[in-house]
Amino acid sequence: MHRSTVRRHLWLRTSMALYGAAVFGLAVAALSDPNPYGRKAVVAELPPITLTPPSSGDAAHAYVIREAFRRGETLPAFLERIGAEDEALLDYTSLDEEVRAIQRQLRAHSTATVRLRADGQVDALVLPLVSGERVTIRRSDEGFRLESPAPETAGSTHPFLELRQGVITHSLFATAAEIGMPDAIATKLAEIFGTEIDFSRDLREGDSFAVIYETTLDAEGLPQPGEIVAAEFVNQGKRHVVLRHTDAGGKSGYYTPDGRVLGTGFLRYPLQFTRVSSSFGARFHPIKKEWRHHAGTDFAAAPGTPVMAASDGVVKFAGWQNGYGNFVLIEHRSGYATGYGHLKGFEPGLKAGKRVSQGDVIGYVGSTGWATGPHLHYEVRIGGKAQDPLKIALPAPEPLPARELARFRQETGPLLDKLALLTRTPTEVAAAD
Repeated sequence: MHRSTVRRHLWLRTSMALYGAAVFGLAVAALSDPNPYGRKAVVAELPPITLTPPSSGDAAHAYVIREAFRRGETLPAFLERIGAEDEALLDYTSLDEEVRAIQRQLRAHSTATVRLRADGQVDALVLPLVSGERVTIRRSDEGFRLESPAPETAGSTHPFLELRQGVITHSLFATAAEIGMPDAIATKLAEIFGTEIDFSRDLREGDSFAVIYETTLDAEGLPQPGEIVAAEFVNQGKRHVVLRHTDAGGKSGYYTPDGRVLGTGFLRYPLQFTRVSSSFGARFHPIKKEWRHHAGTDFAAAPGTPVMAASDGVVKFAGWQNGYGNFVLIEHRSGYATGYGHLKGFEPGLKAGKRVSQGDVIGYVGSTGWATGPHLHYEVRIGGKAQDPLKIALPAPEPLPARELARFRQETGPLLDKLALLTRTPTEVAAAD
């Protein structure tokens, strides 16, 4: 490839080798032959990376690509393959005699680490050698310089951004392992998109994802994953995009590019449950031995199962309440309230007046009060009147207010650009008000 034809996008080739059984049951429903052009990445045990993370002020503008060398691949060919378009670096790696000698010692199938600026120029390139050592090519004011392995560690509390892209061949976690993405990030990815995609039934071979997440290096120089800041998931042809945003009040969440919260305003199921043991409406009470109106839905679950707040709100009551046993009542917006009964206990610090967010753990499944076994009694009330939690139309999440939306668009624009580079899709820009 001629130097002038270097591609103007940064992307990670995904490994398409077929892996074994799905972790956490995130199995693909339909599976055909793996991509014959795929590649399996092998990450070797090497000394700590001495790639210095950016300062806190530059964290939002630096990002990292990790990619394995192919057997016989030259360093300029490697840089062109991953889309690191940097003429000065390509000239340096082609002309500098010391670097050309180093290239003969590159370790095939081992991972190089490339830190790039927002404009695509390379700040530092860490190369694995057959000796088991790493060397660093680092940009300076005078150009580039080759550094021998440094004795110091690379620990830092300042995060940098890592980019990963994958195509599902069997499961989310198998693909994550193929592309070198930590399980913790795969788990968060499933949690973020869980209201849009049923990962136990809806995942298909050929679905794809791209994710940008924070990473810090510990005292040993090992990467420690942090928060996902932007992600895209294409499931059965439908594209879902989220961007992490912290509002003026310090609350963080995931939003679509037009500023809407991804998911629902209320969780219909505020816990991981096995079955509905008693529905809303008239029933024969198992303890009172008479027909009574059941004002909620009972979810059978193991004792100690965490119970989550169904939506943002303020705790109105947390304590003992007759037949409910340990009971929590949360008031939400628009006259909605939710109740949680028969709890084994409460989350430490939970009390009346405490503000909670959707998904916060508020207590644990038990069998206190009038209960014959462990389960959660769950109620949804509108204007004080109980409604069927499984049938009522629940309110959608509130969008960002106009002023916050403007700040959101300004701050997340660069993240959309990076996702576009990963996925080679046009940047989505929300329409102005």
